[in-house]
Amino acid sequence: MLLSSAHLALAQKTTTSQPSQPAIPEATELPGRLPAAASHNSDSVALRQHLRQAAALQAKYKDSDALAQYQQVLKLDPQHYESLWRAAGLSVSIGDRYSDETRKKAYFDAARQYADRALALQPTGGESNYAMALALFSEASLLSARDRLRIFKELRPRVLLATEQRPDLPEAWQLLGRWYYRVAHYNVLEKTFSRIFLGGYPQGATSRKAVDALEHARLLDPTRIQYYYDLARVYKYEGLRHRALALLEAAVKLPTYTSEDLAVNRLCQQLLEPLQRAESRNARLREKLRLRAVGDRKEKKIKN
Repeated sequence: MLLSSAHLALAQKTTTSQPSQPAIPEATELPGRLPAAASHNSDSVALRQHLRQAAALQAKYKDSDALAQYQQVLKLDPQHYESLWRAAGLSVSIGDRYSDETRKKAYFDAARQYADRALALQPTGGESNYAMALALFSEASLLSARDRLRIFKELRPRVLLATEQRPDLPEAWQLLGRWYYRVAHYNVLEKTFSRIFLGGYPQGATSRKAVDALEHARLLDPTRIQYYYDLARVYKYEGLRHRALALLEAAVKLPTYTSEDLAVNRLCQQLLEPLQRAESRNARLREKLRLRAVGDRKEKKIKN
């Protein structure tokens, strides 16, 4: 197996955060009577109603219901850009909840189809490229090691363009950080395979860039526990245990709104407890060394 290290676990098992909440469209008054020639206006009113309902449902973390509303919008307007990229993100979020790979794949395939359509409308759009990157990243978890390497290479332009075009989108920065860290820790076999069969592996990925991207996501939305968890794991793997400890202590105090939040909270606690025990041992050791040093100085002073 090419992808068997702890770094693969970081790339594949971190929880994907939900997309940023859509802006709720302004309310529009329905006319008392529509003429027969106003069917297009009627569709427009219905479309706005579906968008408002989708936004409200997504704000309540009712992903399946919100996805259904975006699907209704797409029946009225198959080229509605926001509905396409948000439907892609919601499909991934829903698919992530299933343990059954068949259901996962069905949702991830749907996400990729929505993202394809969004990209056709706006090839350089930040949202469309984020949607495609998210779909690809999620799909990679179901593929063979070799296909995952191919996917990680395809991801590079998508995640970079997403953050360039939408620097205010925290989930895009999270995905970029996870990609940076995974590629930065390719092992020898992965690098060799990529060089021979894929024309090389993605360049420019470092742990420092991963930390910066994940920290940027957290700063953009300091309420999302997933960003704390991802960043804390990177710090832990990099040996920066004090930073990981501080993040996790803050993370477990965050409010939880969804079952995913609760699951990540438990993961944070599992990661936090051994770090706290290690910190307590180190603190006792430091105090013991301090007292020994004080005693040595006193003894030296007496002898002099």
